[in-house]
Amino acid sequence: MEFIIKAKDGAIPCLVTIDEDNGKYMLRNSDTSGEVFQNKEQLIQWIESEWYPEFFEDEDAYSQLLTMIRGNFDEI
Repeated sequence: MEFIIKAKDGAIPCLVTIDEDNGKYMLRNSDTSGEVFQNKEQLIQWIESEWYPEFFEDEDAYSQLLTMIRGNFDEI
């Protein structure tokens, strides 16, 4: 799965990629730097500590992103 979320400070949107079949958990920041994680839990922890709702053009998209990553699709 790929999730795109637009930050206020960059022309290029942030991208979160989760490929559980192949064990790939990655993200791209608005400055095009990236991070790679060993598992989904590490990815979620990083997002919660480094990204904030106010960072994004659509603040609700941040909560929706975390909900989708956790697999709680019914909450959206």
